[in-house]
Amino acid sequence: MHVVFSHWSASWPALGCYVVIAAVHLGGLRRSLASVGNEPRRRDLSHQAIVFHGGLLLALLALVSPAGYLSDVYIWVRGLQFLLLAIVAPSLIVLGAPWLPLRAAFRRPESTRAGEPGGPVTDLVPIEGKLPGRPPWLLARPILAVVVVNVVWLAWQLPGPFDAAHNSSLIASAEHATCLLAGVVLWLQLIGSAPFSPPARPLRRMELVVGTVVAMTVLGMVLVFGSSVFYPVYANSAHHVMTVLDDQQLSGAVIWMGSLPPLITAAVALLMRWLSDEDSAELSADLDRLLVPRKNAWSARPGIR
Repeated sequence: MHVVFSHWSASWPALGCYVVIAAVHLGGLRRSLASVGNEPRRRDLSHQAIVFHGGLLLALLALVSPAGYLSDVYIWVRGLQFLLLAIVAPSLIVLGAPWLPLRAAFRRPESTRAGEPGGPVTDLVPIEGKLPGRPPWLLARPILAVVVVNVVWLAWQLPGPFDAAHNSSLIASAEHATCLLAGVVLWLQLIGSAPFSPPARPLRRMELVVGTVVAMTVLGMVLVFGSSVFYPVYANSAHHVMTVLDDQQLSGAVIWMGSLPPLITAAVALLMRWLSDEDSAELSADLDRLLVPRKNAWSARPGIR
């Protein structure tokens, strides 16, 4: 309990970013709720906002809680911090679909009254044909996007960048930001986030999940089964119970095993989605065959009745 209450790191860049993003989102959410006429859609926006702020708060706690302080002491805590920032928090942020409220926050006040009188504003809610269905730029190229995500994640685990982030708060902030953004890119490719839908089909997205699992498995195996210390900068007085090598191996296990549940859950959901699509396509084909008039198997010959 002493560690919980006394060892809190004050990451002012993280706190500042959290306050700004949360305030902007809440302002845009208020405008979006005011512009939506139907109650089910208002509930959806509210539920999405709760999930988004949960992910945002989780990312903040990974940096300013005792995890932020102890990540400079123990390698395995830093592995847990990486797991929260790169995989868990981004999944909640993407599920929270904050893009429409954030877009609404930068609208001029008069534009939110464009639909009056006569109903709610339609440019702040996802309506068929009104908003793009696919994210632009890198997000429109699933394989390249996921490759970049994994390269970013693995690059920060190399001894050079890893030690540099430990010794410099500026580099550490860059590591945290890029890992979080890379996680958002990954989950946008896997599950989508209204109004954006992933450009790849479910089966291809499953392949992207498998590739990410392989990358995390390789990283975990290297750390768990490695016989040499990769991060000597962590050779401090706190390692009087476990050695730095033990700490490093525990970090590999945390990253390896911790990344599997969310990624496997995504793979199962995509598999179910793929099977559902296949069943729907087969059913549609069967209906088409039933509706098409069949030709008479017997030839109509004159004089035969």
